[in-house]
Formats: sequence, structure tokens, C-alpha cells
Amino acid sequence: MSRSYSLSDFDFDLPPELIAQHPAAERSASRLLDGTASPPADRIFRDLPSLLQPGDLLVFNDTRVIKARLLGAKTTGGAVEALVERVLPGHEVLMHLRASKSPKAGGRVRFTSGDGTSHFEAEVLGRAGPEDSLFHLRFPSEPFALLERHGHVPLPPYISHADSAEDERRYQTVFAARPGAAAAPTAALHFDEPLLAALAERGVQRAAVTLHVGAGTFQPVRTENIAEHRMHSEWFEVPQSTVDAIAATRAAGGRIVSVGTTTLRALESAAVSGTLEAGSRDTAIFITPGFRFQVVDLLVTNFHLPKSTLLMLVSALAEHAHVMALYRHAIAERYRFFSYGDAMLLARIPLEAAA
Repeated sequence: MSRSYSLSDFDFDLPPELIAQHPAAERSASRLLDGTASPPADRIFRDLPSLLQPGDLLVFNDTRVIKARLLGAKTTGGAVEALVERVLPGHEVLMHLRASKSPKAGGRVRFTSGDGTSHFEAEVLGRAGPEDSLFHLRFPSEPFALLERHGHVPLPPYISHADSAEDERRYQTVFAARPGAAAAPTAALHFDEPLLAALAERGVQRAAVTLHVGAGTFQPVRTENIAEHRMHSEWFEVPQSTVDAIAATRAAGGRIVSVGTTTLRALESAAVSGTLEAGSRDTAIFITPGFRFQVVDLLVTNFHLPKSTLLMLVSALAEHAHVMALYRHAIAERYRFFSYGDAMLLARIPLEAAA
């Protein structure tokens, strides 16, 4: 019988200087902890092709980070800081909004560009729901264009500097295609064109899903009983071409390699029925130890926050004790943590072995 876990099982002490504030000089020059080896091996990310096999399938999240952070003020006075969580039809958005006094339905907020040369006003439609922390606003024109002109790169809360031109370039994957994310799929930030070419030469195939990462990815778990945590919701799409590529890979004996936890969430959400199905919808899947994986064999992932839902996810895939031992190794070897940090490679451990 598998054991039950509480929030404290996913805690660890992280020296603050290991929280990466800037990306590595080159994307594929980050470090890679090979957690599939015994003992674990310290490598460089560009070594990844040698750790995969011809016929394996890498699945990426092709979401594109939007300039989701906005600064401004209510037209009645009072500063406002906002983070767009989701763009809706009809020029409408859902956003997190911080102000000394929450704006009321019918009010207006003026958002100003970073250089102060332009602004736009948005109408507050109200809360997204009676118990929802998100606000529902209507922009005067196409939201993506307004965000590109007036917004800031939505850096995670543990990065202390203001966004810069470096962040605009590096807090984005080289294959980002579909705008809508308020946070980057960070495991994919390590891939550059030479590495992608080396993977193709190795015979590793590629496929894509889309999951628009929300700010809820940083939402802390506040209950010791993790089963009481309310998971955030994110929109995803798995195209038929990716379902077909996974089926072909399986038939040929290859492995499915998820690039990042967001890709894994999309794939496993699309397979909750027991069969991987193409399509799009919202998911609030909460993956903790004991979860029965249907799709993913290997995972490329960064190092995650203590007590986070993502640490619980990787512990479900690769077994809790193994993952926590890898984290102790990473801290001892001074790996860099979180969004701009280093990465690790994990293999799925059969549920029976983790029991």
C-alpha cells in the first residue's frame, strides 16, 4: 500500500543565492542533473541527445508568453498593478489586480506603457465569479496588441529585478508560437537551435501541445493536507497530430519525453479517460504521489519551489524519496533553481515500485 503525503513532506531548505536571477549565458549551457542514472550524473544540458534514444519523442509546449504585467491607476485615483491570466473573446480578459481598494464593476482603469508615452483605459466588468480572485475587464481593442505595447514581461515573484530586454528574449522559448501564457514553460527555455538540430540528428522526434501557463503555477499550497488544495485551472490543447505521433512512437518501442511539467499536465489531462484524446479544454489536474500516468515516460524539468504542486508532480512521476535525494544533491552541488535555473531528467517509476 502506498503511503500518504502531507505538505511538510515536500519542504526543503534552499539557500537564497541558488535562486537564479538571470539565465545562463547560453540556453543549452545550463546544467542538467541526470536523475535516470545511478548514481545521478552531473551533466550539461546540451548532453541531452546522448541521454535519449533514436525513436524517442520529445513533446514541447508551444505557448508564447505575453507581456501580461500592467501598471496603471484607477481613473478615480489609486495605483494598480495587474497580471493578465487569460484573454477571452470580445476584447475581454481575466486578470489578477492589486490596488489599495478593489475597483467596482463599471469603474475604469488606465494602464500606462513602460516609457510613459501612451496609455489605454479598460472597463471593469466585475469579478470573474462570486468566490474568484480574478477580475473581469474589457479592453478597448485587441488585447494581445495592447499588452505588447503597454505590458511588461511577467517575471516570477522570486526574480527581484525589473524586466529588461534580456528577459523579453530569454523568458521565451525559441519555438514559442501561440500567445497566451502568463509564465514561461521553463524547462523548454534550455533548448536552442543547435541542440534541436542535434536531437534531430540523433533520431529523436518532436511534437507539440499548447498549455497557456497561468500565474497560478506559483500559487502556494496552504493546507497541510494536500488533498484540500484547490488547483488552478489552465487551458490546453493536444492536436491530433501529436496523438498520432505518440501512438506511432509507442508502436515502434520509443519513449514519450515531456519537456516540462506543463506539457505533462496537458498530456495526462488528455488521457484521464485511459485513452489519449485530441482536443482542447481547461484542466485543473492535481498530480500527487499515487497518480497513475498514462502517457509520459521521461520528464525534462527545472527545479521547483518547496511545498509546490510541481514538486508534488515530479515526486509522483519519479518517486518521492528519489526526487528529494536529487534535490539534496542539487543543493550540495550548487545547481541554480527555478525559472532561470538548471534542469533535471527524470524517468517514470512504475506505481508498484513506488508503493
